[in-house]
Amino acid sequence: MSERSSRLVIGLISGTSVDAIDAALVRIADADGGARRRVDLLASSETPFAPALRRAIFDLFPPRRGSVAAVATLDALLGEAFAAAALALLAGSGVDPSEVDLIGSHGQTVYHAPHPPARSRGGLAAPVTVQLGSGAIIAVRTGITTVYDFRRADLALGGEGAPLVPYVDYLLLGDDRALALQNIGGIGNVTVIAPGRGAAGVFAFDTGPGNMVIDALAERVTGGRLRYDADGALAAVGRPSVPLLDELLAHPYFAQAPPKSTGREDFGTAYAAAFLERGRALGLADADLLATATALTARSIADAYRRFVLPHVPLEAVAVGGGGARNPTLLRMLAAELAPLPVGTVADYGIPVDAKEALAFAVLAYETAHGRPGALPATTGARQPAVLGSIAPGRGFRLW
Repeated sequence: MSERSSRLVIGLISGTSVDAIDAALVRIADADGGARRRVDLLASSETPFAPALRRAIFDLFPPRRGSVAAVATLDALLGEAFAAAALALLAGSGVDPSEVDLIGSHGQTVYHAPHPPARSRGGLAAPVTVQLGSGAIIAVRTGITTVYDFRRADLALGGEGAPLVPYVDYLLLGDDRALALQNIGGIGNVTVIAPGRGAAGVFAFDTGPGNMVIDALAERVTGGRLRYDADGALAAVGRPSVPLLDELLAHPYFAQAPPKSTGREDFGTAYAAAFLERGRALGLADADLLATATALTARSIADAYRRFVLPHVPLEAVAVGGGGARNPTLLRMLAAELAPLPVGTVADYGIPVDAKEALAFAVLAYETAHGRPGALPATTGARQPAVLGSIAPGRGFRLW
């Protein structure tokens, strides 16, 4: 890769909600002598999964067990889907693939276990994380060098492999203000920026469930008619159950000190089923179930701030990104939990709400291409910073 002042990069991701493939086409350049990045979002898109492919993804989530053949097949099919999403984004933008320098693809997480069980089958155990969506297929179909499999290097250094977006938050926003950037995807995670302390003042962790439990309950109580509670409409007419909320907040994850990460292994299908069963036993109406799930997300975020953030950083504001930023009921509950702390969205700081994570993996790929670490040990718990990802060469690839 020859030296140029800026690069054209595509970021791709499908989150824990498995709603769609998010894609972002961005132009990236170093700024402030290399301490920051200037990122211009040129285009973004959201490509829903075909129903059969989405079902196949869910079939791999715990507690279900997929075969090696199923994992390998899905890796290839997702590679094709991610490549198609990238090419569709370029076609819609009028950009030829030959103009693009790099793709950063997070892929689809199907298993994340940075802390293996003490007892495992055959006595074998290791920290693992699995993101599917073949980088080689993406590179071959698009002709663009692709960085993928971002999390394993951090795990190899003793880290959680998550969250990875905080370093990008810092590169984009700097440390001028005491800010919490709260992403609410399937899982919630927060980046905390302490003013005037540089990268050393950034820390982050997963707060717990984001939209994951809300989505699962919306689908269950509507018999599959809805995949999520659009605009928080169902929750808005319900009333959270205080007894059930108190029970849910007793989950040990919430009291665990950072660095920490979580996923469907803790708050996935089995958790949602138990939530629904307990709610029914308490006589809760559908709207009350959704209101309680929404309150769980808001309260767990606020409790995490009170336990692990506010004692160390006197925040000036909270900026929400991800799908949760489009749920006014959730935002209202979160604002009430954190009052008088102002709660807005990342758009208030020039970061696109819908494309934030796809944009982030474009930036992480850009960092990898320059041989620079893409994770902060303070956020993941790794022994040292790691250059992230594997590289699948595209047309004209050469080491740089």
